[in-house]
Formats: sequence, structure tokens, C-alpha cells
Amino acid sequence: MERHSWVDYAKAIGIILVVYGHIARGVQKANIEMDENLFQLVDSVIYSFHMPLFFFLSGLLFYKSFKSRGIAGLIINKVDTILYPFIIWSLLQGSIESVLSKYTNGSVAFADVLSFAWQPRAQFWFLYALFLVFVTSSFLYTLFDKSRSLLLLIAFGALYTIRAELYSNMIIHFILANTFFFILGIWFEDIKSIFERKYASLAVSFGSLFILGQYIFHGLMGLTYESGGVASLALATISIFFVIALSMLLSKINIKWLMYIGTSSMTIYLMHIIAGSGARVVLNKFIGIQSPAVHLIVGTLIGIVAPLIAQGLIKRHRLSALLTPPKSVSAESLFLRNMQKQAT
Repeated sequence: MERHSWVDYAKAIGIILVVYGHIARGVQKANIEMDENLFQLVDSVIYSFHMPLFFFLSGLLFYKSFKSRGIAGLIINKVDTILYPFIIWSLLQGSIESVLSKYTNGSVAFADVLSFAWQPRAQFWFLYALFLVFVTSSFLYTLFDKSRSLLLLIAFGALYTIRAELYSNMIIHFILANTFFFILGIWFEDIKSIFERKYASLAVSFGSLFILGQYIFHGLMGLTYESGGVASLALATISIFFVIALSMLLSKINIKWLMYIGTSSMTIYLMHIIAGSGARVVLNKFIGIQSPAVHLIVGTLIGIVAPLIAQGLIKRHRLSALLTPPKSVSAESLFLRNMQKQAT
């Protein structure tokens, strides 16, 4: 399956923003004195596009996988690659937070940990929502050809802008809030060649639009990432295209450490809250450091580096079941064995 290195650079940019955003929120909730206005602005800028970026990147290779695996094969594959780590790490992180809740920002009961199936906690909402979007898109592209992607994009763009006015439960909310960006990734295939030819000039153009758009959105209009509507949709789309063009430019420079962060983005996503929160607790409770700058820098570095070290230890000590299901019990293996039995 075709894969471009710039995708990993885009993932690296996205995951660094994710880690920083969560570290900053943890510092603010811990009542460590910081510039509240600056915190709110940076937080809103980051949250205006960093998770839409990951839904976009997930949509990039969807259609080729869908055509090769079929709807059943694709959904079963996502049970292994999305739902499995969602379940394992919801239980692991939740249990750790429950045991150490007296040292952290919030109180977590074991009952809360076990409610992940209908109430995903912390950062794991993304995996829950991503699986729903994969399932939704699989059914959509069973009914519609890829040539209809632009029409689907328009339809889900409209639903995104009015979703606050529609009655919806959590599942419907996740689908309406994120499917547009997933389909944007699918449709991007139609214009990808333009970006690949003109990535430098597009990085400058979309970079300028990103700065201008964020200024208008947050400064002149006084909106935040939670505002929704057409302005929010437009800003996220501009921001995503800026990151994509920038990532194509970075891929020509070949920054190996940044690319490695991108290829390890899932591991970082799963573990960064534990690592970053642990760093904050040590700095704040045990060492007594109250400097927000130290917390932000050290917390972000630990939130990225510690999962990378853990990933290496997992590979060395053959603990891959922490990240991927053992072949003997994976949904894909069970599905294939069942198909073979039916064939015989």
C-alpha cells in the first residue's frame, strides 16, 4: 500500500501538539500559576485543528484499504488496530489514575474505569470516535463510489456546522464532529499531486492563511475551538492543509528524529498522559517546582520520550500484546479461521 514519508511528519507535528496540549491543561488544572489568557489562546489554537488533523490522516489510506479488504475485513482490522489498544490502555491508564488519584488533578473510581465502553475517558475518546468514523465511512463507501467523495464532504460539512442544533447522543456527536475531516483525507487524493508539486509555495500560502485565520477567528471574532460552525470548519481545514504542505517540505529535509516520532505516534498517544502526569506530580509534589515553563518543557519532553523508551522495551521483551493483539486471539485471525472453516 502506498505510503508517503510526509504523512509521518504530519503525525509528528500532530502528536507533539497533542502532548503539549494535555500537559498544559494538566498544569493549569494543578493550579500552577500561569498566564491564563495566553493559556486559553494557545489551547484554543491547538484544539482548533490538531484532532481534525488526525482524522484527516486516518482517511488518507482508507479507500485503498477498503477496496482491498472489503467492509467486513476493514472493520475487523480496525477492531485489532483501534479497539484493542483502546480497551487495553483505557483499563491500564484508568487503573493507574484510580490508584494514584490522591496525587493527581482528579478523583477516578474503578467504576469510572470500567465505564469506558459507553463513556470513553481522557484521550481515548479519539480511538472510540475513530472506530465509529471508520465504520460509518465503510458503509458510506459501500453505497457510494469514491467519485462521490466531494458530495459526501459537502454533506458532512453541512452536518458539522449544524450539529449543535441537532438532537444527538455521544455516538452521533462523534460521527458528525469528525467524519468531515476523515472524508477530507479521502478526497485529498484528488488534489494530492498539486500539493506534491507546489508544497513549498503552498506551505507559505497556507501558513499565511493559518496565521490570518487564527487571528480573525480568535481575535476579531472572539471565537474558540468549541464554537463550531462554518468559521470553525474553515479554520480547521486551512490549518490541516498548512500542516500537510509543511510536512511535505520537512520530508525533503529528512529530519529522522521527527519522522520517528511520527511513526510512533500511536504509542505516544496511548502513553503520554501517564508519562506527562507522572512528570508533573514529581516536579510539583516532590521537588516543589512551580515554574509553568519548566512544567511545560519537561512534561512535553517526558510525554514524548518516555513512550518511545517504553516502545523499545516492549519490543525487546516481547510484550507486544500491550499494543497489538496476539495473533492467536486477534479479530482478524479469528475471522480468517472462520472463513476457512466455512470454505471447507
